[in-house]
Amino acid sequence: MSRPSLQTVGEAAFARCDRVSAELLALTYGTFVRQLLLDYEKVADVNAQLDAVGCNIGVRLVEDFLAKSKIAACNSFAHTADVIAKVAFKMFLGVTANVTSWSADRNTFSLLFDDNPLAEFTELPEQCPDLWYSNVLCGVIRGALEMLNMKVGCTFVRCKLRGHDTNEIRVSLHELLAEQPPQADD
Repeated sequence: MSRPSLQTVGEAAFARCDRVSAELLALTYGTFVRQLLLDYEKVADVNAQLDAVGCNIGVRLVEDFLAKSKIAACNSFAHTADVIAKVAFKMFLGVTANVTSWSADRNTFSLLFDDNPLAEFTELPEQCPDLWYSNVLCGVIRGALEMLNMKVGCTFVRCKLRGHDTNEIRVSLHELLAEQPPQADD
């Protein structure tokens, strides 16, 4: 019996997920970003807040992902990249991404994706050209991988809202973290 492909696993996991309307997600997220723009003077601070919120989401989302996807432990960073692109993006965003542009040491890759449900119905304000509107996705990836003992850097490189031809997130493995035993309750 052959093992199912990641694409098949991603589609099965996507089918098992509770779904929220893409339009509702896009509008709610847009309202959230707008409020951050009102609350912070600098766009760089908004980008940092989106990343921090995403990291908190990723830390909590990884358990749900592992339970619903039934993915076995990844045996390499390349396998991890494929799971993110083909299973996690499909499960949580309803889109797939392509893994490209590996570095020579195989510790850095890019995720390319054309459709971004967070950016539906959105135009960047002219006064915010430095805003990485979907920066929450970078935080989600960073937080989820941290829970899997991988310290990564994650940044947007290209965004369709900024006029680029695609969306690109660059992910770099900085360190494999040693597994920590749970702390005893006192």
